[in-house]
Amino acid sequence: MQNPFLIKEKSVISFSGGRSSAFMLYKILEAHNFKLPDYLSVIFCNTGKEMPQTLNFVEACSKNWNIDIVWLEYTGKKSFKEVNYKTASRNGEPFEQLIIDRKYLPNMMARFCTSELKVLTIERYMDSEFSTVVGIRADEPRRVAKMRNKDNYFVPLADAQVTEKQIDAFWQQQDFDLAMPPAGVNTLSNCDLCFLKGGKIKQSIIEHNPKLADWWIKQENYMGSFFRSDQPSYSKMKIIATDQGQLFDFDDESIACFCGD
Repeated sequence: MQNPFLIKEKSVISFSGGRSSAFMLYKILEAHNFKLPDYLSVIFCNTGKEMPQTLNFVEACSKNWNIDIVWLEYTGKKSFKEVNYKTASRNGEPFEQLIIDRKYLPNMMARFCTSELKVLTIERYMDSEFSTVVGIRADEPRRVAKMRNKDNYFVPLADAQVTEKQIDAFWQQQDFDLAMPPAGVNTLSNCDLCFLKGGKIKQSIIEHNPKLADWWIKQENYMGSFFRSDQPSYSKMKIIATDQGQLFDFDDESIACFCGD
């Protein structure tokens, strides 16, 4: 049986900056004797709203495993730039530029933030045909099925029947780790207050760090609209968190996106 981590065609290893995609990267490195062939690229797309721990983790993977990771950022319509750990945006600049360009907020029906900030940015960088390798585990069946229905997407973690438990065990044995809770309780992965996250999760994050809401409030005020109509605005959530306690019931279901774990 072929090793699912042995990639034999031109591909992008899409690195989200989470434990699962980092484990996938390690297994791919292992399958290639820790020296990736030229036809494989490791790419991390920074939205500017990742948590600092995520950026630290991406850099740690690069240094500890001696692997080049390409950092990309959206800079405007059909444009991007290559950055690094030191020069990467940390105040939401790529995401904010996208909102300015689109003139409306991404929402439940138009989740263009993922496609523009990540998927299309990678395509523009590659500028040729390639396959995409994503870190979706076997215990994420709905996401696996969605990816299998797409052309030119590989899900080696799912093919190898890797679960979150195995990934947690792997990181417990390493000299470094993502400085956030495991995926099962990790509310801070991907964009810090992504509108796809459940209401209770966002409320909890704001209660622990109210300043994180400010960028999202700025975007809603700038556009005069909301990321979601079925949850309180970010401004209201910050008021609840800082002054009034929990006054609202929230739908606590988070929705997965390409950003991955």
